[in-house]
Amino acid sequence: MNEKSGWGNNVLYLLGVAAIVILIRDINVIARLPNEAQQGAIFKIIFFHVPVAFVAMTAAAVALVASVLFLITRNFRYDALAVAVTEVGLAFLAANLVTGSIWGHVIWGEWWAWDARLTSALVCWILYAAYLMLRRAVEEPTQRATFAAVWSIFSFIDVPIVIFSIKWWRTQHPQPVFWGGGSFPRDWLVIWLWNILAMMLLGAVMTVVRLRQENDQRELDSLRRTAHAM
Repeated sequence: MNEKSGWGNNVLYLLGVAAIVILIRDINVIARLPNEAQQGAIFKIIFFHVPVAFVAMTAAAVALVASVLFLITRNFRYDALAVAVTEVGLAFLAANLVTGSIWGHVIWGEWWAWDARLTSALVCWILYAAYLMLRRAVEEPTQRATFAAVWSIFSFIDVPIVIFSIKWWRTQHPQPVFWGGGSFPRDWLVIWLWNILAMMLLGAVMTVVRLRQENDQRELDSLRRTAHAM
């Protein structure tokens, strides 16, 4: 391990520890907050439901940029980044769907409502899951990366639909707290922003770890192909 790699690992560990410390602190503070007047204790799930959505949408944007850059440059580093960040974003989007279902079950009395926000978010998850399935279906590296990049760009079309669906259509899903005319108490807002930071840090660390695994696997595959050709 060279000095640069060791320094990078230390930064990664620090970011991971920072994310965990912030999350533990916030969970402790959130547990002590008073219940929301109309929804009660379940409203506190917003401190996790929205931040994981932020990470998922950010991951989709990074995958989009990486995919476009791969098609332009044919540099497989961008392909590796696209698959790594897509896997992480898919996990966070799944967390968003699960927390949303729990929230909906308590407030609406049902686990799932086929309104525009929930349906478009589920479609988004399916599209990016299909991206990973597509990669497994194509063996040739260049074709796999090219097809995956095109699919990633296509999948991103659903992201703005997810974000603006509650503005474009009448939905059972409530309007956003801020651009829907609502507001947070200042102390709640501070905690919410800290939780977004913690989730973003956690997502970044997971992406870097997954990217390293992807690069290591590609090096092993390259060595295997070289050995078989000899």
